[in-house]
Amino acid sequence: MNDIEKLKSLIDGAGNIVFFGGAGVSTESGIPDFRSEKGLYKAQQEYGRSPEAMISHSFFMSEPDIFFHYYKENMIYPEAQPNAAHLGLAQIEKDGGTISIVTQNIDGLHQAAGSATVYELHGSVHRNYCLKCGEKYDLAYVLDPRHCGSRVGARDDNTGARDDSYVPYCEKCGGMVRPDVVLYEEGLDDDTVSGATRAIRQADLLIVGGTSLVVYPAAGFLNYFRGDALVLINMSETGVDSRADLVIRRPIGEVFAALQHS
Repeated sequence: MNDIEKLKSLIDGAGNIVFFGGAGVSTESGIPDFRSEKGLYKAQQEYGRSPEAMISHSFFMSEPDIFFHYYKENMIYPEAQPNAAHLGLAQIEKDGGTISIVTQNIDGLHQAAGSATVYELHGSVHRNYCLKCGEKYDLAYVLDPRHCGSRVGARDDNTGARDDSYVPYCEKCGGMVRPDVVLYEEGLDDDTVSGATRAIRQADLLIVGGTSLVVYPAAGFLNYFRGDALVLINMSETGVDSRADLVIRRPIGEVFAALQHS
């Protein structure tokens, strides 16, 4: 029995599945990992700072225009589509399986693929809210230059657009709109953490994919698993390989595409 056959057997035999995913799940949809060597180099060359510094709470509060410039150029990929991994996980549910997704990604691609139960540990670019009045906005609003500008309400007579600032402002009260994502120096959402840890505790099968499990506190969620089998799908070695019942070193999209044809 090869690795794909073993994985299919584990999925077919599990009553309750959790998939825990990281940046590697989305890179196959064309969303680069901002922590990669290329991402680090780009941030240092263009901004003279690390990616972690650029998307920290303190930097957001002190330099919102530079923050949003970096955020919109490096963290948002509105044209990205679900890949074989997202679609394969959604298919498990469509086929009658019980599966929850716990993701460190903020791109919303699991929901776009059709997964119903998704715990987004680091939030989502698709949710945004006004810091002043709490009004909620979608991604399209934040990306629309007509809603951006350091001088609230200032518009160009010819284009109707505000000035060239990247900062979005609330149409209701003029407050600054921020993405509902967890920035560095901020804690994870309590309700999301509770739901994710509960799902992992109740799982028979835990599949971990596209993450090297070095980013905490998210990586520590594996400690809640008490089920029957742990599967790791990642191109590089992780610190919990020795605990796994099955380790697959192949691109995660390739693995799920193979599952659909097995």
